[in-house]
Amino acid sequence: MYRFLLSRQWVILTLLGLVLIPVMIKLGFWQLHRHEHKVAQNQLIASSLAARPVPVTELTAPGRNLPHHDMWRTVTATGTYDTAHEVVVRQRTAADEQSIGYYVLTSLVLGDGRGVLVNRGWISAGNDLTRFPDVPPAPKGKVTVTGRMMADETTAVSGIKDTKGLPARQIMLINSKELTPRMGRPLLGGYIEQTGPAPHGGKPELVPEPDHDSIGPHMAYAIQWWLFAAAVPVGWVVLVRRERRDRAEAAAAEAGADPDGEDAGADPAAVPASR
Repeated sequence: MYRFLLSRQWVILTLLGLVLIPVMIKLGFWQLHRHEHKVAQNQLIASSLAARPVPVTELTAPGRNLPHHDMWRTVTATGTYDTAHEVVVRQRTAADEQSIGYYVLTSLVLGDGRGVLVNRGWISAGNDLTRFPDVPPAPKGKVTVTGRMMADETTAVSGIKDTKGLPARQIMLINSKELTPRMGRPLLGGYIEQTGPAPHGGKPELVPEPDHDSIGPHMAYAIQWWLFAAAVPVGWVVLVRRERRDRAEAAAAEAGADPDGEDAGADPAAVPASR
């Protein structure tokens, strides 16, 4: 009755289904883990932004990798800007998430001579990407900066390729360890994403607060993959039953005809006698 399942076509179809089920289940759990990571990330951002501001030196020091739990903490730093070594970070988007330009990165020299990198905000790239852009001047004299503490960027984490051979004073990644020789003084690990004071004339454009409300579609994708996994055996059963029914109907139709092609159910009396 089910000998057709041993045919090459059905063996391949069955094996394909057996492979797809665990793959889809695994993809569902992968999306679930992404959802859980997003939720935990949002909770960390919200709690960090709500925490009381602390001096930047409480969270970091030269050569230190900023722990993940200290990301987005509000910090303060007081010093003077070293505009002579100011650089811009290429290929960064504005608050509208569409316009491409630069981040303005300036070292703030603290009272003890150490520096901390400050992302002062976004500016338009302009038409000539081969020269250093016109950067809004940093405040002169001693200033107190408030901002979000951010970890050093790396290619592995950010996905941004650290392109070499760029025009003078242009970089791809904000990394205190790599920029220490350029700045000529010890730099605290990580950098500050400035939130205050507001720049004169609104330029550079301050980096907006990270989104910590959206959880993304990952949970919906997880459920979708698991539904696909459940649909495979159901679909296989439906196809098997349909194949069995079609074969049974074909066999019945074949059995209903005699070897000479005449209808086996015809009435012999209806056949005219030969004269």
